[in-house]
Amino acid sequence: MRVLVTGGAGFIGSNFIRYCLRVYPDWYVVNFDKLTYAGNLENLAGIDEGRYSFVRGDIADPVAVEAVFSQGFDVVVNFAAESHVDRSILDPAPFMRTNVLGTQVLLDAARSHGVVLLVQVSTDEVYGSLEECEPPFTEDSPLAPNSPYAASKAAADMLARAWWNTYRVPVIITRCCNNFGPYQFPEKLIPLVITNAIQDLPIPVYGDGRNIRDWIHVEDHCRAIAAVIERGSPGEIYNIGAGCEVRNIDLVRRILLLLGKSESLIQFVSDRPGHDRRYAIDASRIRRELGWVPTRPLAEALPEVIDWYVANEGWWRRVRSGAYRDYYEAVYSRRWGGGLE
Repeated sequence: MRVLVTGGAGFIGSNFIRYCLRVYPDWYVVNFDKLTYAGNLENLAGIDEGRYSFVRGDIADPVAVEAVFSQGFDVVVNFAAESHVDRSILDPAPFMRTNVLGTQVLLDAARSHGVVLLVQVSTDEVYGSLEECEPPFTEDSPLAPNSPYAASKAAADMLARAWWNTYRVPVIITRCCNNFGPYQFPEKLIPLVITNAIQDLPIPVYGDGRNIRDWIHVEDHCRAIAAVIERGSPGEIYNIGAGCEVRNIDLVRRILLLLGKSESLIQFVSDRPGHDRRYAIDASRIRRELGWVPTRPLAEALPEVIDWYVANEGWWRRVRSGAYRDYYEAVYSRRWGGGLE
């Protein structure tokens, strides 16, 4: 099977490519990525390039998308997105371009090229916020996004739904909770806490730190998407969650304890605008219909993830300094041509 992965140089996309190449020996994967600040080809260093290739491009560029789709694919998995809420608050425009326009371009290309399946990877943030006493979100929960990022992903989901109902483009939407694992960009909560703690730097915590998130190991997320590709029904939505709800401040304290660091590093800062209080996902549909279950709960997997960041200090230091962008210049520009602007 030929699989196009958009945004495959990012955190979840690169883990998905590694998972696919390890588990499915008959899959060939093309990684189509714009290489924004969050795209890091070093995340894919050492993989089997006999069944993998990279194409640099922007999903919002119809010419580039048409060129890559002309290679012929059975399945497209769209991870490509601007995804950091804080950045969306400062400048919403790139989120609208990539997450909304880019999704429309992909849907049109999937339609014209007769793709068997397009998986639109979305987020639980499209549902908005829950109070602590409320039940988790289901696939039928109304969309109520509270940040520009979440609004852009909700808009993309609506486009996917419309292209299915109007044109019968075979699309499945997945909505996942917060991911954690190796190769996560250090602006996100868990790698930020780990890498700051290693350096004895202050750890910023928004508001009172009592915001609640459901956490899933990235490999469980990858397994869920593979299950959707193999057994999912076009036109459906599948929530992906692990049922591991934790307050941010409790998670920060747990990481500090595991690293043997003092809680004096915690620095409470002003809350960000529109900060959702709680996310929680009801994943019973994907468990029931596709037989997927998470296998790496936060309590068991977190120490292993911390160990990965400790052992791969060179990786995250290159990311934090910006030197990781040299990897493309040193390796991929020699092989396929082109450079970073």
